[in-house]
Amino acid sequence: MKSIIHDKDSRTCYLCATVKFDYSEKTNLEEHHIFGGNPNRRLSEKYGLKVYLCPEHHRTSNEAVHRPDRNWYQRSLQITGQKYFETYYPHLDFVKIFGRNYYTEDDK
Repeated sequence: MKSIIHDKDSRTCYLCATVKFDYSEKTNLEEHHIFGGNPNRRLSEKYGLKVYLCPEHHRTSNEAVHRPDRNWYQRSLQITGQKYFETYYPHLDFVKIFGRNYYTEDDK
């Protein structure tokens, strides 16, 4: 499914744009499913909870969302993903589907 958060055709990195106000077109974008692991990656795809990131924000820099320490950027995306889900699918219960409330729970 298409992302309900970020338009791939914009050719922008979601984090470059939202954190650094850099809306320049990127030649290489990588799809990031906001909620990873099994079954959450599949659910992220099903509900359009994904964004497009430059390699640096996805996996190669200190600001990458795939760092082992699950940095602030990843947490921010999870809260954003929950917010979009609840707006786009008001008839569904996010916590029942994804198993946790990202607004209130600390990273484990």
